[in-house]
Amino acid sequence: MGLRVYGNRPLKTLPGQTTRPTPARVREAVFNIWQGAIAQCRWLDLCSGIGAMGAEALGRGASEVVGIEQSGRACAVIAENWKRIAAPDQTVRVIRGNVMQKLPTLAGQRFDRIYFDPPYASDLYLPVLQAIAQHHLLAPDGELAVEHEPHRWAAAEWQHLLTQAQPLKPSRTKVYGNTAVTFFQSP
Repeated sequence: MGLRVYGNRPLKTLPGQTTRPTPARVREAVFNIWQGAIAQCRWLDLCSGIGAMGAEALGRGASEVVGIEQSGRACAVIAENWKRIAAPDQTVRVIRGNVMQKLPTLAGQRFDRIYFDPPYASDLYLPVLQAIAQHHLLAPDGELAVEHEPHRWAAAEWQHLLTQAQPLKPSRTKVYGNTAVTFFQSP
């Protein structure tokens, strides 16, 4: 599959259905929402897949991009993709492993933008939101975007999650066909 990011830069992909890259129109929409906030930001890409969102952030001037991905094959592709796009003054780091085990290793670091795109049927949503809040990974003026199926999480369900994952609060949800993105901020 041919996949391109900002600046018409091609990305290497994995064959088959191993990863589900964020659709181009969703990537474009997220970066339009966050325009003006990416340059020089610290970006955290959770369940990175092939690293398309982190690659977009690099192409748009993020100063640092950190990704967590469980698949070793995907981590190799992410590292290759990000190395190809990153400028000499940009820092990239790919962490291989279970997102719940690796998030605590980032404690004390703050990220301006966090993108979380787990397998839609996973049970990672609540634990990851709780870990982000517990380890204070979201910068005070930062924003977290969570990709999910539109019918899986209704507003009431996010509210239930958030009572357990303070200090995060939903700011808006955008739906793009079979993909929804809910944005969270620190209160």
